[in-house]
Amino acid sequence: MIHVGLLLFPGVQQLDIIGPHDVLTGLPEVQTHMVWKTLDPVAASTGLRMFPDTTYASCPPLDVLIVPGGGGVNALLTDAETLVWLRATSRRLTHLCSVCTGSLILAAAGLLRGRRATSHWRFRELVAEGGGIPVAERIVTDRGQEGTYTVMSGGGVTAGIDFALALAAELVGQDEAMRKQLYLEYAPAPPFEAGDPETAPAHILQQSLEATAPNVAARRESVRAGVAMTAKLEAEGK
Repeated sequence: MIHVGLLLFPGVQQLDIIGPHDVLTGLPEVQTHMVWKTLDPVAASTGLRMFPDTTYASCPPLDVLIVPGGGGVNALLTDAETLVWLRATSRRLTHLCSVCTGSLILAAAGLLRGRRATSHWRFRELVAEGGGIPVAERIVTDRGQEGTYTVMSGGGVTAGIDFALALAAELVGQDEAMRKQLYLEYAPAPPFEAGDPETAPAHILQQSLEATAPNVAARRESVRAGVAMTAKLEAEGK
């Protein structure tokens, strides 16, 4: 059995976690776990309530861990309990994964040093704050050195579905992944070409850049604070 954990936290972007959960749950020999500090309901970024089924303390040994993004990322970047748990859990993983700004949590925890990873296009550059290598691709896989976990990351929000299908192919084979894709009828055909900064109309892109500038600046400081906290944890042997 392959045990896949998905980190659930207050303010998570719900599609970041629900997309991969829907893709991976029900695959042969795969068991998914929604992990948080407690078993209390967790409100996503839109207010939707989701329920963890295990905790940091009771989670079974994981083979794969997926860290999603969302507005709640900022709080986790300097959450010592979460950073310690991520670092300890990473030591036994085959795959350490992220969706959207979840990669910033991994970067802050010191788990992307020298590794290629992607993120939401607006925050991708912040991966470098933790020693990672930002890559402008929808799905990025970094095998690392022999004996270390593979890093797989998906870009912003909806890329979590693409990433999860790629992960499914690695875990149980491409045919199973394609069967799941067909079952989900995943064949994106958006009505507008505005889902990427390279194709979005210039005025839409400019409005988005201006609207998110304060959040980018605040998150940069949060990532740096998380990196500093991780340095202290490492000095303590954690």
